[in-house]
Amino acid sequence: VQLQASGGGLAQIGGSLRLSCAVSGRSLSSHGMGWFRQAPGKEREFVAAITWRTGRTRYADSVKGRFTISREYVQDTLYLQMNSLKVEDTAVYYCASRQGNTWLPDASNEYPYWGQGTLVTVSS
Repeated sequence: VQLQASGGGLAQIGGSLRLSCAVSGRSLSSHGMGWFRQAPGKEREFVAAITWRTGRTRYADSVKGRFTISREYVQDTLYLQMNSLKVEDTAVYYCASRQGNTWLPDASNEYPYWGQGTLVTVSS
């Protein structure tokens, strides 16, 4: 599975950005997909995940109600819509994939496939 993340950039506090992750190389019907982020000097942390086939989702408490994960079948693309951005959302965001869609883990080591990351900077 190959993953290509894009859509990062500079946003103001309270603003919005949408990240995309183009996926190729394998059928995704049995996959779970996730977004993680890593701020400078911090460990990589879970943001959100979705099962490709059923669309079941899971979110970190820190982004619930502000971020929405979704997927688009025809173009095999994963999205992360980020609204009401805060300074603490500043990080490099990574998309990730794993086989298996019965549960959505929040541990990064459960996802063997990773994109290259896209930087999101939120400032005033």
